[in-house]
Amino acid sequence: MKHAPLTNPFLRAFAWFTAGATLLLICSGGMVTSKGVGLAVPDWPTTFGYNMFFFPVSKWVGGIFFEHTHRLIASVVGFLTIILAVWLAFFSPAERWIKKLGWASLGMVVLQGVLGGLRVTLMKDQIGIFHACVAQAFFAMLVLIALALSPVWRRLAPAAGRIPARAAILISVVTFVQLALGATMRHQHRDLAITDFPLAYGQVVPKTDAAAIARINETRERVALSEVTPAQIWLQMAHRFGAALIGTLVIGFWLLVRRRRLAQTSLGTLSKFWLVLIVVQIALGGWTIWSNKAADIATAHVAVGAVTFVTGVAISAIALRLQWLARPLPSAPTRAPLAEASVA
Repeated sequence: MKHAPLTNPFLRAFAWFTAGATLLLICSGGMVTSKGVGLAVPDWPTTFGYNMFFFPVSKWVGGIFFEHTHRLIASVVGFLTIILAVWLAFFSPAERWIKKLGWASLGMVVLQGVLGGLRVTLMKDQIGIFHACVAQAFFAMLVLIALALSPVWRRLAPAAGRIPARAAILISVVTFVQLALGATMRHQHRDLAITDFPLAYGQVVPKTDAAAIARINETRERVALSEVTPAQIWLQMAHRFGAALIGTLVIGFWLLVRRRRLAQTSLGTLSKFWLVLIVVQIALGGWTIWSNKAADIATAHVAVGAVTFVTGVAISAIALRLQWLARPLPSAPTRAPLAEASVA
């Protein structure tokens, strides 16, 4: 079996460091959105007319602090991604697909920076939602690069059981859709559409007819909350149903891995971690509601959601790799036996 070539341990560490910085960037963006300070700095790429890197520290106050530091972290991540892409392409024996993924990640971080700027200059929440989704995909790319450079990737060997790659990919896709729903909810810049959990206005499925919405908004007005529409309530309900679906799917995947005798492999270890993340994420979702969307709790919910998604991507990549390693190799061509010469 042919292994991928050894890579520089400093390159592996740098790839993981870049992925970690990206998670910090996602947390920073989550804090900006949770606090509703995305337009605290109204210009871009400057900051109140200053070069972004020379904006006086004395002016980093209130919402400006969160928005400005988010931009600075984004700049650092962009610079790290440039180094990673060039390092992979010209100074690494990494496989060709990893090098291409490095260039793709560079293109995505450029797109991400442009989307962030357009969100400010055009003041469009839809761009903010797309910006959040691209951030998750970019994070997954970096984790995939770091994983492919790691010794774990090289040590993968054909497993005995059938590899549930399609199941892992399906769950990862559903998780990405769930993250998009969450981003849509956050970028509405409104109070919680549903204020209780696990029930919704005291019911498993809330009523959203005109009379019920009127009663809900009357109650919300008494506690100084903004009015909600049926669409906003159903968006949050879809997010809850999505969480229940993903939790069920991850439990099913974990059981599937055990049944197929893969529990002692890297796939089994990651599936356990995936299950723990789902439990923590659902708990943080409930805590976000109970805390009336406290910024730190909501941001932790965003961060764990991102880690949950990239864990699914990593599991999918490993499962596909195991399938590839277990594929039947083409047999060497055999010579046909020489026909006996006929005697004239």
